[in-house]
Amino acid sequence: MESESNSSIYQNPNPNSLEFAKEDHLKSLAINAAAEEEEVVNSEKRSEDVLNGSMNSNCNERVPTSENEEQVACDSNNEGYREGVIGSMNSVEREEELIVEKELQRDSTIGSVGTDVFEEVGESFSPSADFNEREESKNEEEISNNLMSEVVRESSTSDVVRRENSEIEFDAQSNPSSSGYVGERGSSSASTVSDEIEEVEEDGNFDNGMLAQQNDNSSNGVYDSASWVPGKRHDEEDDTSISWRKRKKHFFVLSHSGKPIYSRYGDEHKLAGFSATLQAIISFVENGGDRVKFVRAGKHQVVFLVKGPIYLVCISCTEEPHEALTGQLELLYGQLLLILTKSVNRCFEKNSKFDMTPLLGGTDVVFSSLIHSFSWNPAAFLHAYTCLPLAYPTRQAAGAILQDVADSGVLFAILMCKHKVLSLVGAQKASLHPDDMLLLANFVLSSESFRTSESFSPICLPRYNPMAFLYAYIHYLDVDTYLILLTTSSDAFFHLKDCRLRIELVLLKSNVLSEVQKSILEGGLHVEDLPVDPSSRTGYLSTHLGHDRSGTESPIRSREVNPGIGGPAGLWHFIYRSINLDQYVSSEFSPPINTSRQQKRLYRAYQKLYASMHDRGIGPNKTQFRRDEDYVLLCWITQDFELYAAFDPLADKALAIKTCNRVCQWVRDVENEIFLLGASPFSW
Repeated sequence: MESESNSSIYQNPNPNSLEFAKEDHLKSLAINAAAEEEEVVNSEKRSEDVLNGSMNSNCNERVPTSENEEQVACDSNNEGYREGVIGSMNSVEREEELIVEKELQRDSTIGSVGTDVFEEVGESFSPSADFNEREESKNEEEISNNLMSEVVRESSTSDVVRRENSEIEFDAQSNPSSSGYVGERGSSSASTVSDEIEEVEEDGNFDNGMLAQQNDNSSNGVYDSASWVPGKRHDEEDDTSISWRKRKKHFFVLSHSGKPIYSRYGDEHKLAGFSATLQAIISFVENGGDRVKFVRAGKHQVVFLVKGPIYLVCISCTEEPHEALTGQLELLYGQLLLILTKSVNRCFEKNSKFDMTPLLGGTDVVFSSLIHSFSWNPAAFLHAYTCLPLAYPTRQAAGAILQDVADSGVLFAILMCKHKVLSLVGAQKASLHPDDMLLLANFVLSSESFRTSESFSPICLPRYNPMAFLYAYIHYLDVDTYLILLTTSSDAFFHLKDCRLRIELVLLKSNVLSEVQKSILEGGLHVEDLPVDPSSRTGYLSTHLGHDRSGTESPIRSREVNPGIGGPAGLWHFIYRSINLDQYVSSEFSPPINTSRQQKRLYRAYQKLYASMHDRGIGPNKTQFRRDEDYVLLCWITQDFELYAAFDPLADKALAIKTCNRVCQWVRDVENEIFLLGASPFSW
């Protein structure tokens, strides 16, 4: 066994293997020592038995018959006794000598083996050894003590170690993973976690599941998306994941051959089978000479949009009307065209199995940001854009310099603050569709690279020309304000850069940028500022625009007197859309609607109201009054404007109608500050 231990040690140069070999060897030595001790004890017992046996044999001899015979027998017996005793003593001495020799041999073996082991370990840690990354060698006393303690350690100690390890593993498993998919493990908390994920996704906060509070100075009074981090999440999910199935709203883009192109949740490659199923449904219906638009399955709606070789699908249980979901798919397709143009269809004509995914590399953040805007931006269903409130002279100064630039060969010059327009100027007979402005702003805001330096990028405006690229010069003037110059020439970078320098110089001299920051801090229209007397024409009720507020109560003082009750007659919020200008203005949310969940609920109520008012099946409606447990909703549509208003659920109908008339009058009084006048609308 000793030779086997030595050979095992020398055959395995691994430090861990050396430790195990030393342990096995010393354990075997300890077992041999115990066996030898038992052998010593047994030999001593045999010696005693020999002595006792010889004495008994002498006592059991026959009795002599004569004195001489007795003497001779006694002498012979004594001589035999002496020889037996001497022989037994010699045997005992030989046994003792043998034991001593074995003990000495064992000690020498332990010393030699230990020395060899330490020499082997020491050599392995020498700079010239082959294994330079092994642990430092230990001294002989420490290793022998540790190894012998391993030999004599009781089994209860190992049980304690196992219990400690099990506790550590339990703690690690009880903590949620970074992806948050505890429910996939089949634990008892699976349903709870899945429900939390479901709510988090719908509220747009991916970090901790808490609802993001609305910024009082946010535009349009809807979500402040600053707390939302754009980008794709949960790539590890697929259609077999419980959390993936719990999502309330999915978006898919796939080719007509069933290849996945984009998915809001999960990895597209893992969803190849699911994409093939969607393609099979569309193809089955088309083979029957029909076209599938949407399917209802319980609380879920599956909405389809076919755009040539590209299929778009939305699966939702958010109770949004399918018209709104179809419009969102149209915008998603428009965002894809903005990046690639419609010429990508030619690639599918040449190769039906063409993979579009490499062409969209790195654009997940653009699509996810657009989908997120479907939960807070009214421009997604109103097909109109909004302007940042500015004093009329300030907006005119910005428009004048943009017009000078447009006359020098620029197709469109757009000055924006986040998703709000400051000024827009186009070349003659050129107009920009509101949907294109929404997609363009989303493309710029969702790309961090545009914030760091000036950029010159090819983009396509689907409503302007879906088959060709324009070239966009993009530059941030400050944290929130940026300039977009569009041209048809791919060599116009330096010319557009000179135009930007001229624009920036004029904006600084005329204090336009400082007025923009003041407007951001002040916010837009507040329902608490609605004039009590409709005949009082006081202009825009905001001090930073330079208007006199005499005859009206300060909005700050009004909100202190009536905290949390909204405006007159229980008015909580309104959206006013100018049909002639393709622009809208939205009031800031009043205190009764101060959380993102409440704001999203109202946003979707507006969606349903808009869809019902523009339902082509029943014809265009002019007015609608709807009361439920959450709001009183009133919609009024004329040839010039559309008004959507939300009141307290206990509001009186007559007072609500009267208040809406006052809102319309108020908006007309301040339209110079809240609208971009002179902009040519897009006829569509």
